[in-house]
Amino acid sequence: MSESSLIAIYQNGLHKYSMEQLRSIPEPGVWSLGQMYDHVILTALDYLDQVENCSSANEEQSLGKTEAGEHILRQGGFPPIKIKLPNGPENSPSNTETKEELLRGFDLIIHRMEQWETKLDAINPNYKIQHGGFGWLNAREWFGLIDMHFRHHLRQKNELEQRL
Repeated sequence: MSESSLIAIYQNGLHKYSMEQLRSIPEPGVWSLGQMYDHVILTALDYLDQVENCSSANEEQSLGKTEAGEHILRQGGFPPIKIKLPNGPENSPSNTETKEELLRGFDLIIHRMEQWETKLDAINPNYKIQHGGFGWLNAREWFGLIDMHFRHHLRQKNELEQRL
């Protein structure tokens, strides 16, 4: 499944929810659909920022990926488990975004992905930026995480929709 068809799944789903459904928190410690949407958008934009940072790096990085990073990239996706992020404001997605704001976020992701996709081969694969859990990743690896992350959250999206 391509990134654009994955994004279309999220966009199409977004049209089906009322604002009340989008912001409804099913139980303490569980994100609303709106928070999950905000999270996938902000994460994709962060990964695209890292692609850009790799492209402008001036120094080759000899350090590599962690064992988890090697595994994720070799498998082509995150494991089918729930991953609990540490508590903190950076891991507490907004629950106030409107549908229009979320749709604009997806449009921005699509636009930026289209810009970078054709440039990836020209970026030195030894120009890397460190990921907190996966080690040192190059632009192509950061770009690949976008698809993996969207796919990973499809299960959560479906579970949250079942609770509506």
